[in-house]
Amino acid sequence: MAASPAQEPKLRKPPPPPVPRESDENGCGNCVPEDPVEETADSPYLRARRKLENLLNKSLRIRMTDGRTLVGCFLCTDRDCNVILGSAQEYLKPTDSFSAGEPRVLGLAMVPGHHIISIEVELESLNSLQYF
Repeated sequence: MAASPAQEPKLRKPPPPPVPRESDENGCGNCVPEDPVEETADSPYLRARRKLENLLNKSLRIRMTDGRTLVGCFLCTDRDCNVILGSAQEYLKPTDSFSAGEPRVLGLAMVPGHHIISIEVELESLNSLQYF
């Protein structure tokens, strides 16, 4: 027997895709393009992406809201401005007398975007040539 249309199970519609945020407290709303379809060769989105791609595998210094500083190799980021550092080392606040200047080895570290105050690229890292 064939089931009548009233007896067929109704399928749920998938939720709509997330809408990019206007901006958050870090002003990082520009990490997501408003309309990814409009990616021209000279669009601000592609220029920013190229700039980030040029920083891959470079040594970064990230200052965090709690006073810590992380130094490591820039591996990736995401739309929420979280950063993944490889071979990361943590330096505590200069006011801490217990470990003044001695780093703690973290290895692979994820830094939440909302905890980032500043990001610096180490000059030696920019000047070094990379051979593939």
